[in-house]
Parts: sequence; structure tokens; C-alpha cells
Amino acid sequence: MLRPAYEKGPPGWILAIPAGGVPVAVEVARALKWPLDLLLVKKLPLPWNPEAGFGALTIEGDLLVNREAMRYFRLTEEDLAWARERAREELQKRNRLLRGGRPYPDLSGKTVLLVDDGLASGFTMLAGVQMVRRKGVSKVIVAVPTASERSLELLEPQVDEIYCPNVRSGPYFAVADAYQNWYDLDYEEVLDFLKSLEKSSTP
Repeated sequence: MLRPAYEKGPPGWILAIPAGGVPVAVEVARALKWPLDLLLVKKLPLPWNPEAGFGALTIEGDLLVNREAMRYFRLTEEDLAWARERAREELQKRNRLLRGGRPYPDLSGKTVLLVDDGLASGFTMLAGVQMVRRKGVSKVIVAVPTASERSLELLEPQVDEIYCPNVRSGPYFAVADAYQNWYDLDYEEVLDFLKSLEKSSTP
């Protein structure tokens, strides 16, 4: 889907949301021959279910809170503070272990392609969009294999283009539902994917 528009144009940057977005982004980077970095964004976890979230935080402090979800789950400001701190700690760890703490590349005036393995609520991706918009990018594209209709409706006004071959409707959607084999990647697996891209890109 991306090749016709971007394979022969000037390269932009691909930013993958770890962990699940990395295998997808590695394949996109191979196809387009664009450089790849990681977009460190973490959902705000529910206290009783870390797999579910009610907003997101980026490594640079961009905070997006789903107030509707907070009301539905009867979450307090103390719950929000707890979730934000858990997310902040995880982001710092990912930045250290997966990126080596290096500064982000200069994205000003660049086309940026944000990749994840899918969008459930869309809030994690939207927080990432806010982060890269502040960096003066010229164009923001979101590319995901699967997404809920609601998440795409949330993102559409905030980005320039969305590529998503598998759109799911219905009141509830989990990214894992769209995959035959889905599991949480650990840090070593993420690093292995990144190293495999480096090796294939080396002349």
C-alpha cells in the first residue's frame, strides 16, 4: 500500500512504536529503504489490568488522557498519577535499553511514518502524533495492519494519511484478535528485529 506513493520519493523517517510495531516497521523500512527509529509511547495502564489503558504518555512528556474511560472505570486523579508514573518508568527503561538514550533525529521538514501493530482505542498513536508534530515535521502518516473504526475516526483529523488494510467494526476490538499468532515481544526480540534490519541494510 505504501510503495506506490513513497518507494521512489525522497526518504522520510519511520518511527515504530515498540514492542509490537517493530516487526511491522522493519518490513516497511526494508521495502521503502527509509531509516527507522523508535517512537516511545506507552499507554496509561489500568491498575487491575496492565494490558488495557485509558490514555498514553510519550518519552517527552506528552500526556493524553481518555476522560471518558476514566469516568467509565471510576478512576481517580490518584489512579491517573499512578498510571502516569508506571508509564514514565517503562518509557525511561525502553529508551535506555532499546535506543541507548540517544537524541531523536532532526525531523523538521520531514515526512514521518508512524507504525504500530494495530490500533485499538488510538490514544497511544495520537499521543505519538502530538510528539512528532511538535518537531516541525512536514507530513505525518500512520500505517498499521489493523485498527478499529473508532480509532481511525479519532486519528483522521490529526494526520495527513492513514494506511490500514484491515479495519474492524463492533463495540470492542483488541489488536490480538486480528492476528493468527500474537504475543508480547520482549526487549531481546525487539533488538533482534532492529539488528536484522541493520544487517540487511549494510552494503
